[in-house]
Amino acid sequence: MANVGAILYRLRDPFMFRPFAFVALLLAALSLAPARHADAQEGRVWVQVEAHPDLATALDRARAYASEFPETVGFALGSGWYGIALGPYPEDEAPIRLGLLKRDRRIPSDSFVADGARYGDRFYPEDGAALAIPEALTASEPAASPAEPAPAPDPVSLPDETRQEARDSEALLTPEERRELQSALQWFGFYTSAIDGAFGPGTRNSMAAWQEAQGLEPTGILTTRQRRALLDAWSAERAAFGFTEVVEAESGITVTLPLGLVEFDHYEPPFVHYRGKTPDAPKIVLISQPGDQAALYGLYDVLQTLEQVPLDGPRERNERGFRIRGTSAKVDTTISAQLKGGRIKGWMLISTPGNAARDARIVKAIEDSFSPDGASVLDPGMAPMGAETRAGLLAGLEVRKPRLSRTGFFVTPDGAVVTTTEAVEGCTRVTIDRTTEATVRLADATTGLAVLTPNAALSPRAVAGFATASTRPGSEIAVPGYSYEDRLPAPVITFGTFEDATGLNGETALSRLALQSLPGDAGGAVLDTSGSVLGMLLPPQPRDGKLMPAGVAFALSAAEITRLLGPTGITPAATSSTAPLSPSALSETATGITALVSCWD
Repeated sequence: MANVGAILYRLRDPFMFRPFAFVALLLAALSLAPARHADAQEGRVWVQVEAHPDLATALDRARAYASEFPETVGFALGSGWYGIALGPYPEDEAPIRLGLLKRDRRIPSDSFVADGARYGDRFYPEDGAALAIPEALTASEPAASPAEPAPAPDPVSLPDETRQEARDSEALLTPEERRELQSALQWFGFYTSAIDGAFGPGTRNSMAAWQEAQGLEPTGILTTRQRRALLDAWSAERAAFGFTEVVEAESGITVTLPLGLVEFDHYEPPFVHYRGKTPDAPKIVLISQPGDQAALYGLYDVLQTLEQVPLDGPRERNERGFRIRGTSAKVDTTISAQLKGGRIKGWMLISTPGNAARDARIVKAIEDSFSPDGASVLDPGMAPMGAETRAGLLAGLEVRKPRLSRTGFFVTPDGAVVTTTEAVEGCTRVTIDRTTEATVRLADATTGLAVLTPNAALSPRAVAGFATASTRPGSEIAVPGYSYEDRLPAPVITFGTFEDATGLNGETALSRLALQSLPGDAGGAVLDTSGSVLGMLLPPQPRDGKLMPAGVAFALSAAEITRLLGPTGITPAATSSTAPLSPSALSETATGITALVSCWD
């Protein structure tokens, strides 16, 4: 596959417009000569070195080359131009000769291998003289020394067309050729208007911009040579992409895809997967499923849970379709889907940052060609999904998951949450109850307390009330928490015992508990039997360099939490009730005040 970056680089290099082989390439492409010149043998090609617009100059240059290269031949290229070539050589040998001759500076640097398909009548050797037969290239045959290169013929400086000559040659273009030029300018981002073949101010400005980008005088009128350079670069890039119309019968979708970059992988309803052919190539996923507006909205929500769909980027949704653009440092994804006739069809382009120009061309090709009108939709039963896939994947696409989740509890009616600093350290973003993004108001590394405020209004079912009375050692406690992080939809309540109102070294900010907890429980409220908050469960960690026995846990006291909340402007509610609640009432209170806090990369 051609290197698209290299093509663009050459296109922007003003030295690519050299007056010899490049012009010959132009005229060779325009010539109506026979398919292969009669002097060429099957499997043999030429090295083309120069081209000139008049026969006399071409003859002089051919004779000069023949003094060093007996195999020099001259052909009419059409449109009054004449090309000079060396050969013919075997196809596998010609590139080697080309490289050696360029290296030794014996031929112009823009010389190239030509198959002779467009060569016309031979004008040199003159008078029907026989062609010289090139000697075979062998490993023992020494190449000319780079230190003492043989003298090369002096290149002829071929002027480009004047502005009037460029206008005259442009006037001969057919409507289709004019539209091709606009399409090429559009491809490279210089033209944004309609492809109509009319060279108005918009087209002229885009031509001038293209010329300026190549280091040329921005006249707004392309010369014959410049038009060919633009079209050749456009053709080469399209060949590298390999844009091909794909009729996807199973999904009922017809679309143009860059099959030079991607290839069919597998069906996994509602998706058709096309994998990249190289590590840096994009992935394309077609979407096809039956559904109504509710299903469309559901798909819109579900797709945004995927790891491949970053949360940053614009979103649009209406009753007939949606479009999503997600960008991050790792992935750049575009999604489009539409509802029509009880069928939801669309596509996804999953790429990596740094390929904006390439991806824009792919998106345009898909958008311009996408036809969802086929009656078929993917049969959900055509590729059964195993339990493991269903648990962790959505149809072959990785569902976005938080790096870790911990527990917190609501301390204000508008949804402020107290949690452990472990839940917010090093996070790109933090959420409350899976979907509400939150801002970290406080993260006190010394005590391990963090305070979150939701970025959108929340109405928790209950708000924690802090105990004001002291608690007797040996009293029963309950800790509601997301023991299994985000794997369960509701918190689990773990019961234990209040052991001491201070830490092992008499720390008044800590209390000691007898509790069998899991990492996900950290940040949860420690409740007495009345549902009042005694403190916040801290993550298990060594104390004074000593690893605690199983079942020993510590909590940050309610009094210390209240003190730390003071500078944030949050005053937690206090409760003096000590009457025990029934198990169901305690469970309802515990569940109502508890929040899932998730840390995302």
